[in-house]
Amino acid sequence: MSSRDYQSSSVADRGMPPLQSRMRRARRLLPLAPLFAFLAIFFFFPVAQILSLSAFDQGGAFTSANFTKAFSDPLYFDVLLITFKIAGWTTVISVVGGFPVAYYLANAAPHSRNALVIWVLLPFWTSFLVRTFAWMILLGRNGAVNQLLLALGIVDAPASLIFNLTGTLIGMSHAMLPLAVMTMLPVMQTIDGNLSRAAETLGAGRAQIFWRIYIPQCMPGISAAAMMVFISSLGFFITPALLGGARETMLTQVIITQIQELLNWPAASTLSVLLLAASIVVFVAYDRVVGLSSLAGGSSDRSARSVTGWSRILDLLGRAIVNGLGSLCASIGAVLAKLLPARAFRGLGRASSLVLFLLVVAFLLIPTLFVIPASFTPGNAVRANPNGFSLRWYEAVFASSDWTSAAWNSLVVGLASGAVALVLGTMAAFAMAWNRFPGKTAALAVILSPLIVPRIVIAVALFFLYSKLELVGTVTGLVIAHAVLAVPYVVITVMAVLATYDRRLDQAAAVMGAGRWQTLRRITLPIIRPGLLSAFLFAFVTSFDELTVALFLTGGSFNTLPRQMWSDLLLQINPTLAAVATLLLVLMTGLLFLNERFRRSAGRS
Repeated sequence: MSSRDYQSSSVADRGMPPLQSRMRRARRLLPLAPLFAFLAIFFFFPVAQILSLSAFDQGGAFTSANFTKAFSDPLYFDVLLITFKIAGWTTVISVVGGFPVAYYLANAAPHSRNALVIWVLLPFWTSFLVRTFAWMILLGRNGAVNQLLLALGIVDAPASLIFNLTGTLIGMSHAMLPLAVMTMLPVMQTIDGNLSRAAETLGAGRAQIFWRIYIPQCMPGISAAAMMVFISSLGFFITPALLGGARETMLTQVIITQIQELLNWPAASTLSVLLLAASIVVFVAYDRVVGLSSLAGGSSDRSARSVTGWSRILDLLGRAIVNGLGSLCASIGAVLAKLLPARAFRGLGRASSLVLFLLVVAFLLIPTLFVIPASFTPGNAVRANPNGFSLRWYEAVFASSDWTSAAWNSLVVGLASGAVALVLGTMAAFAMAWNRFPGKTAALAVILSPLIVPRIVIAVALFFLYSKLELVGTVTGLVIAHAVLAVPYVVITVMAVLATYDRRLDQAAAVMGAGRWQTLRRITLPIIRPGLLSAFLFAFVTSFDELTVALFLTGGSFNTLPRQMWSDLLLQINPTLAAVATLLLVLMTGLLFLNERFRRSAGRS
């Protein structure tokens, strides 16, 4: 909504009696009510309920015994440190590795960028289980990586690349890199290139321009990427469980053990509080330094924000580091300029950017592609280079009632939860995008809270609530849970579409005598339909690939595809899993290209 729209709305409101003006503003915010009620019942209430178990005993009296035990028990403390260490290293690797990809995409021609982004999004849309399974094939003792190292003579015996910290960081970085890229890219695309050209005109070298002009403008995107990756990594358990060892046990795995094996609700609740507190600290720090509105495409106006002592210290520290790196790179550049011909030196920057881009994209794409040949092996062992060709494992998948019923359940739950999230999220997005009201940042924080709260906390909270409502193991319960997880993505996607919508079309329809509902049905919704379809696909994929909540809310005869894959992976790695992973890869690739088509249609509209 443009400032002129806001101004005209506020002028119209000032011309009304105060009560009527307040009623009109309240009516504009009514579309938020269904989503807020939905989140209050199925998100905030169960999360508060499960967290309260850590502070109150069975008699309802306040107690600090659970926290005392958590901090005094060396096991819990060590697991907490391991969780922070793995999440921290994953964040550093993902942001550093994702930056050159985002930089190359931001500076590419628009038509080339649209094609290249697909190759970054492909692993992002691919199931976490599929990607982890691919790394299990590649990093095993007889995997492709060890075979290559042995063939090159780098090692004499197979290296230990799995069931340790190395395998965990490789798998988690591979999972988080696309998220880091797609978070930094929108910020980099808005950077004004005239500033760099002006600095070059004044005599600044390329290294100084990059570090002192370009990098500071990228900091909102870098900070957002670091926050999203770190918070997401805190709640990981798939990759550490399958690629890590006992020393890589993360807090989420301990919470699952406390619930599923020991039925120790107070301990699980206490650990959930610690995990949630860590996420909130990171989230609040990001809001204070950068601004929450930047996550939804808004600007980060630090001049209007309170600047604390810590903010000044971090700002000075960041400037010192950036200036130091700028001077270092400038010195290296001066040496290279003397050693290389002028033409070669000018092309060095572009060539290095392209090489880094190709290396990271290859790291993202190649592991998943190794699953495909493994699915056609005629033998009983999973091999990246099978001897022969057979469709026996695909036949086994389609002949198995376990796999077909799990796939059908995932499809039904994905479509239903996507529809619920689309309706609730679209209504809220209209209210958020087209209205300015006190507490808008807080309202956005409420909507985005399912993204901030670790998914294991949501899973345990809903399991505790559903056990009383008898919704565990039901389609309805899982649809509601997945809708809670998918709603933030729908709101963000639809808000981005509405930000570019020309509201003069609605005004013209009103002048011609159309009512609000008629305008919405015949003008607004048809124009933004591609964006709505894209939001629905995002919600569907979120549900279809979800495992954490499904681990707690499914069971018996009701399984989803990720839950079925997880159960098989824990028992034995077999070619059937490779066949299922290949089918999922084909499905997600098709959905990705379909989403890209919708996105381009929305852009043309």
